[in-house]
Amino acid sequence: MNQDEQKRAAAHAAIQHIPAGCIVGVGTGSTANYFIDALADIRSRIDGAIASSEATARRLSGHGIEVMDLNNVDELPLYVDGADEITSHLHMIKGGGGALTREKVVAAVAKKFICIADQSKLVDVLGKFPLPVEVIPMARGYVAREIIRLGGQPMLRQGFTTDNGNVILDVHGLQILNPIELETELNQITGIVTNGLFARRPADLLLLGSEGGVRTIVI
Repeated sequence: MNQDEQKRAAAHAAIQHIPAGCIVGVGTGSTANYFIDALADIRSRIDGAIASSEATARRLSGHGIEVMDLNNVDELPLYVDGADEITSHLHMIKGGGGALTREKVVAAVAKKFICIADQSKLVDVLGKFPLPVEVIPMARGYVAREIIRLGGQPMLRQGFTTDNGNVILDVHGLQILNPIELETELNQITGIVTNGLFARRPADLLLLGSEGGVRTIVI
């Protein structure tokens, strides 16, 4: 299977984990889009979906799936999303599509987080993919200087504004040996809304599309 076929296979495998009559949290990005398309085939079996971005909400609505407000939902049994990088400990870098803050909120609420990815996303150490950091615009310069102090090389994502009205700094040059520690440290920098490390709340299950089929990885 090529990369797109691996993404599609992982997305379809996630459908088997959806309980009937539940509300499903849905991520953002190319692999999540395959999941949305597969979800459309069983839309009569679910009560609705929580979208992690405006783009995801539009795609869900286009398939006739009801998009619900997270504030009106008491429980979210499941969240399904992709990753830009993921380790065997199921720590991730996310946010290549710019939806990291809403993705992190939905993941925090969900009882179970399933990551769907192709085999290229599985890495030993996080950091080759630039780490996205969502920043309040007026704090961009200050946050960049603090990130440089931590050893990163921040670059403004040109021409991009998040659904929350903020900017993104993509941080290059990191080798993230302790993702939980770095996630926590970045969270303490004033002006950062959130960062793309999903380590304090990792995935519970990885469905990894590979040349030989879909592998299931749990911790």
